[in-house]
Amino acid sequence: MSKRGKWKRSLRKAKTKITQAKAVAQNRCMSAHKARRVVDQIRGRSYEETLMLLELMPYRASYPIFKLVYSAAANASHNKSINEADSVISKAEVNGGTMMKRLKPQARGHSYPIKRPTCHITIVVRDSSKKKTDKISI
Repeated sequence: MSKRGKWKRSLRKAKTKITQAKAVAQNRCMSAHKARRVVDQIRGRSYEETLMLLELMPYRASYPIFKLVYSAAANASHNKSINEADSVISKAEVNGGTMMKRLKPQARGHSYPIKRPTCHITIVVRDSSKKKTDKISI
């Protein structure tokens, strides 16, 4: 294949590429199960609606996720030139991290092991105006 054919194909791919930005928080000291409870509520919602929901949620996991959504939107506006008001949470996932192992001192020189769970949280923000395509009905 000639160089020109490859160049045209790369242009075609660039036109269809969806602009999105992400933010990742790794090794957060919270259970993945408890963080998933919050993330399931915000998946697919708009940026402004997500921030309002996270401010009002009574869970401890909502504040780190709030900061992560805010960071993902800032990445989108700075790096990809996406308007924050038009952005949507396209992907939000929580994966389990490593267990932090600690020792709790007990009586008579003994110790008791403590396992503290950690998790990795990923938030991907996409421009909502790119998703909507106007279809002409005939």
